[in-house]
Amino acid sequence: MKKQQIAKERIEILFKQAKLEPKMANRYIQIARKLAMKARISLPTEYKRKFCKHCKTYFQKSNYKIRFKKGKKQYHCLTCKKTTAIPYK
Repeated sequence: MKKQQIAKERIEILFKQAKLEPKMANRYIQIARKLAMKARISLPTEYKRKFCKHCKTYFQKSNYKIRFKKGKKQYHCLTCKKTTAIPYK
């Protein structure tokens, strides 16, 4: 239990740092994902939406687009040119 709580806190810190330091953002995301896997916890939904599911690139203002089509929110990564669709109401 304690291990998982520490991992959650560190993941939160890493995502905050990724937002502040764009050059190191991809590395921080990689570390956060590995931490979550090691502690056997899933990343919170708000964090899952901040990086590409295919190439694991952190979404910044210039490297992704969001589209709304047929009840789905589509994240289009400009790095790997792939799209992830998430249903919404």
